[in-house]
Amino acid sequence: MNGASASAGPGAGAGAEGPLVYKAWKGSNVFFLQGRFIFGPDARSLFVTMFLIVAPVSIFCAFVARELMDNFSYGMGLSVMIAVVLFTAYDLSLLLLTSGRDPGIIPRNAHPPEPEGFDGNAEVGANQTPPLRLPRVKDVVVNGITVKTKYCDTCMLYRPPRCSHCSICNNCVERFDHHCPWVGQCIGLRNYRFFYMFVFSTTLLCLYVFGFCWVYIVKIRNAEQITIWKAMAKTPASIALIIYTFIAVWFVGGLSVFHLYLMSTNQTTYENFRYRYDQRANPYNRGVVENIKEIFFTPIPPSKNNFRGRVPQEHGLRPRATNGFMSPNMGRAVGDIEMGRKPVAWDEPRMAAEIGDLGAGLSNLLEDKDGRFSSASPDLSRDALAVGGGFEEQGSSVMNPGRTSWGVETGR
Repeated sequence: MNGASASAGPGAGAGAEGPLVYKAWKGSNVFFLQGRFIFGPDARSLFVTMFLIVAPVSIFCAFVARELMDNFSYGMGLSVMIAVVLFTAYDLSLLLLTSGRDPGIIPRNAHPPEPEGFDGNAEVGANQTPPLRLPRVKDVVVNGITVKTKYCDTCMLYRPPRCSHCSICNNCVERFDHHCPWVGQCIGLRNYRFFYMFVFSTTLLCLYVFGFCWVYIVKIRNAEQITIWKAMAKTPASIALIIYTFIAVWFVGGLSVFHLYLMSTNQTTYENFRYRYDQRANPYNRGVVENIKEIFFTPIPPSKNNFRGRVPQEHGLRPRATNGFMSPNMGRAVGDIEMGRKPVAWDEPRMAAEIGDLGAGLSNLLEDKDGRFSSASPDLSRDALAVGGGFEEQGSSVMNPGRTSWGVETGR
């Protein structure tokens, strides 16, 4: 395809292909292997998590499992070594499935959605276009319960139910649960299943190492006929692993139990902390069995993003007229309150420059021959409004001028 486009000559410029999606991606994600794997911006923490799993397992294999190979008959000791290696490989594969896949990112819109309409009876200036403001929230009925969906200024779309914008990855994610720093990725619709399997399998791995360390200590005590404390002193590696896994199992085990509760009630971590469904009706709860089946036994929807595809080019299209369109947040600070993003002023430099230009133009109109200002007449005020309307029609931001006090300048 590249050869065909190159041989098409100069006239093929209009049909030139756009950049690859993963190279022009506007989110904060990191891509590997030409867009085959997508990670969060904190993907380096993935190596820390892998080290926290591989390091204790390596110590277990070198100082505990190898010794148990000689203490079990009929090759049972070898099975301890093989089992822990295979289980660790399985655990790491779940970690990569959680971290390296699209969690359910909703593609951004290239333009804001069209306003549904406006009141045609509103009184506006002769040359002004009435400003249309998109509603901040919309009501959607889910299983007979009204749910509010919010407009995302960054992605320029109304978020579907259970969707939220992650301020770390800078994407809207379907069925957003949370952003996990240990896996360096958002947890959402397309990777929640693997996230829970990873956490639960890590819990089982901790219990496995913990249990066989005690088995080895008991083997030493029985073989040498000594107290349990002296047997523990003979294998410091086992003691270190027992302490490490005991602490770790409280973290991953508690997380497993918490997410088991969330799955049984069909909640996300975000919803649990924000909406508190124990005090209100949960529109997504369909019973424990159906909720569990929804997580583990329903097909995972395909990604809505083709990261290795080309960015679609809009050929021969005129720029969309704004028609006085106003964002829900125009004129006030913009920020994602849900995710704790710092508010950013709505294009303050441009607004200040345009207001300054408008004020200078009005000053020139009102200045007399002596260089002094006179009171603005009603007719001149209407002309000034028409000038403001001209600025609006040219695509500038919509401004609602407030009261202006015109004084007489004296004492030059």
